[in-house]
Formats: sequence, structure tokens, C-alpha cells
Amino acid sequence: MTDAPPRGLEERLRDTRARLESDVDLWVATSGTPGGVHLIPLSFLWDGTAFLVSTPRTSVTSRNLLADDRVRLSLGPTRDVVVVDATAEPVDLADLAPRTGEAFANKTGFDPRESDEQDYQFFLIRPRRIQAWREANELRGRHLMRDGRWLG
Repeated sequence: MTDAPPRGLEERLRDTRARLESDVDLWVATSGTPGGVHLIPLSFLWDGTAFLVSTPRTSVTSRNLLADDRVRLSLGPTRDVVVVDATAEPVDLADLAPRTGEAFANKTGFDPRESDEQDYQFFLIRPRRIQAWREANELRGRHLMRDGRWLG
């Protein structure tokens, strides 16, 4: 616990955007008829408006997202968390711009396009709601994005 006062909207927005740009991994929670509720860590690329992730096409996460585009993401530790409710859109390898694939590989240290072992599926995840808080005193004001639009 901390006695620090709650951050204002501008500071939370700044901190959250910095986390989206600098973090490499996040938690991805999906639900769907094929695989049921599923939680997995994945690496990501944030382009300023959406997340790009990749996972094997046969994975529970891929099957779930292809059946139900709703997804929840989480970044950071429990005492400095960012929670994102979003929708996922599949992006086939052939449709992925080479520059985007390179940026993903450079950021994550992994290039799914070069895998000989598995067929990977990319997903573009567009946030609809973003929340961020550190402690209970930041629960009020935790909404930073609603309906896909940043607040402030």
C-alpha cells in the first residue's frame, strides 16, 4: 500500500501511453465456444491505436478470437494495472504489411512469419475501453478510454 495521492487524468494517460509503448508482453483473456475461457501471455506491438499480437492458428486463443472477437488485455503488476476491453480482427500473413511485421519482430524479439513449426495468426486488437489504477484510491477516475475514444 502507498500513501501517494491518486494520479489525475493527464498523469494516468501519460503513464498508460508510456506503458503501451514500452511494455513487450501482456495477458490476453478470451472466451469462445471452441476453447472456453482462456488466459495466455503474449508479446505485442502497439501502433498508437491498436495492439498487434500473434499466436498459432490452432491455439485456443486463435480459435476463441475467430469465434468471438471480444478480448480483455491486462498490462503491468496488480498495483499498477492497465485493463483493456477490446475487439480483435484477424490479419492474415499475406495482408500484414512488411513494415508492420518487421516492427513486431523488432519489438518482441520473435518473428512469427519465419516459423517453420507452426502456422501463426496475427490479430489486430482495437481497444474500446481502457482503465488504469494503482491502489484503491485510484479506482475513481480509472476510465481513460470509453467507446474507443481517449478521455481528456
